[in-house]
Amino acid sequence: MQGATGLRSLRERPFELLREIDRRARAAAQGQPESVATGAEWVGIAFRLGGEAFLLAREETREVLAYPPAVTRVPGARSWIRGLSNVRGQLLPVVDLRAFLGAGTTAVSRTSRVLVANHREIPAGLVVDEVMGFRRFFESEFSADLPPTLLRCERYVAGAFKRGAEVWPVFSIKTLLESQQFMQAAAS
Repeated sequence: MQGATGLRSLRERPFELLREIDRRARAAAQGQPESVATGAEWVGIAFRLGGEAFLLAREETREVLAYPPAVTRVPGARSWIRGLSNVRGQLLPVVDLRAFLGAGTTAVSRTSRVLVANHREIPAGLVVDEVMGFRRFFESEFSADLPPTLLRCERYVAGAFKRGAEVWPVFSIKTLLESQQFMQAAAS
């Protein structure tokens, strides 16, 4: 309980509070087994689609937005394209990721978010059920083995990070955006 009391004393000094939290996290990481605590760190964004959790490489994401207040439907587009939204003066195609994967539509709620892809040529915002923040892993925790997913999205999964009993599939926005299926956005 002393640790929590020590942090409370820094409540009025947020910079020092963050520094102390960082110091404690680093000390705890050094207490992990040597095989896990070695190597470079990988940072991803954790998100939820239905009942499954996934990771997205931080460098594949430009930003995370709340669901836009206005999304204009595009005539002749597939049902998984929600429409276009004006985000700070630029048009952003908004795509329902669950609908694209054939797992039903995403019911937009206060936890729904739009993951804006960081891609040079293909702008897209992917609607997900929830963003759960950053997750950090050591590269030694990565496995190229594809874990089974309920959403049947293995073709867009680039391995997984494993820590204890937890398995975090890594979803590849780049693979998704450059796929032939995604490029065929016009309704037939």
